[in-house]
Amino acid sequence: MNDNSVIEINNFTKYFGNNCVVDHVSFSVPQGSIFALLGRNGSGKSTIIKMLLGIIKPTYGSASIYGCCSSQLTNEIRSRIGYLAEGHPLYSWMSVKEICYFQSKFYPKWNRKLCEEICDFFDLQPKTKVGKLSRGERAGLYLALTLAAKPDLFIFDDPMLGLDPVASHSFLEMIVYIAENHKCSVLFSSHMLSGVERIADRVAVVDKGVLRVNCPLDTFRNQIKQVTARFSQLPPQMEKLEQIPGVLRGVREQQHILLTVANYNAEIKKIIEDLGGVDIRCSDMPLEDAFIDYLGRKGMRNFDISELGATTL
Repeated sequence: MNDNSVIEINNFTKYFGNNCVVDHVSFSVPQGSIFALLGRNGSGKSTIIKMLLGIIKPTYGSASIYGCCSSQLTNEIRSRIGYLAEGHPLYSWMSVKEICYFQSKFYPKWNRKLCEEICDFFDLQPKTKVGKLSRGERAGLYLALTLAAKPDLFIFDDPMLGLDPVASHSFLEMIVYIAENHKCSVLFSSHMLSGVERIADRVAVVDKGVLRVNCPLDTFRNQIKQVTARFSQLPPQMEKLEQIPGVLRGVREQQHILLTVANYNAEIKKIIEDLGGVDIRCSDMPLEDAFIDYLGRKGMRNFDISELGATTL
């Protein structure tokens, strides 16, 4: 295990019948990082997290947390992990007070005061049965149970699900505070890309079970560019523009083109010039736009992005 990594995943592969939902995925989560796992619904994110925690077995591959094999996590290692599961499953027959007490017995560093404060923030009444809580209230209770355990590693599977914008913002701020002040590490999946852009320092993008991006957030942003060019006559047809290496999306308007390009470099610029393009300009994109364009084209699967060999112009 890398001395600087709290999680190591090696060739995770999972078949359900003949369907491969995770295909030879490998990545590591550095100590102290906030690592975002991104992808469409059904891309394999939750399956990766469940295999990492030993909830389901991989068909092939292995993983470790703090050097301990995922399939044999000890109670000591589990007590260092705070896991917030997708959908926030909880014992519906317990009251809020009962489930907080029950959870506290599994974590030696349990912070009762913090648990009560988060429950108060979400206006959770101690005697209310979990089964009577709204979706947002259940999410708030699950968040309280996870944070009060004071783990060294947080693993969140779509943690903002069910939270309103105010609560989501507070949650994101809490992640940053915990990571910075308590030297914790965070692995989370999410669909809220604006939130990811604010707090993550590394991203991995999974598409149909295949890892396509694994790099610092800044590298991903630098490698997806918006490129514009002007033509003295009508620009080439989109079929021709889409053959340019790395083009993920294109818009053709009168004498201009607007392209989203992965791994933009001098060679791609030269191709556009040879097609008659002039006044070629390259600019950054918001993470959400870059992510949507990256996953929105069937041809994108030819363009992987990592911190190795990344080039920018």
